[in-house]
Amino acid sequence: MTAVGVRLVQKVSSTRGFAKVAPHVVPAMDRAVHRLTRGRVLLSARLLPGVVLTTTGARSGLARRTPLACMPEKGGQAAGMESWLLVGSNFGRTDHPAWTANLLAHPDASVSWKGEDIPVTARLLAGQERAAAWRALLEFWPPYAAYQARVEREIRVFRLTRRAS
Repeated sequence: MTAVGVRLVQKVSSTRGFAKVAPHVVPAMDRAVHRLTRGRVLLSARLLPGVVLTTTGARSGLARRTPLACMPEKGGQAAGMESWLLVGSNFGRTDHPAWTANLLAHPDASVSWKGEDIPVTARLLAGQERAAAWRALLEFWPPYAAYQARVEREIRVFRLTRRAS
């Protein structure tokens, strides 16, 4: 996608109208395409890198699969470790997305990343670590600032790190 196209998508994705429609349309399309391609393709990953996160439901205990944009971190926290940042923006809606509660209750999860299922452990970032990650995320995807400006809650940011399988 061209730089102009990316800026246009960023502008559209920052709107309240997008926040109303996207949570219903984007994940459903991503789940369908991901299933049809056996984990090799996420439509939304054409614009941003994406994973399909599998968590354990905080209340139900059932497996929950959620397609999400992510920011891969090269080298992770330690040399050779793979990690991803996930943002619980919920497209700038007032409530935290359900997958964030699932990770708080059950931090061991998995991600489907480029067709590979990878076991991960999630950690909610806080303080200076969150602030540094947030700055990097805003450079990566500026609409996160618009999402945060629309809500009173602090948007949750998680670092997912590959676990030994």
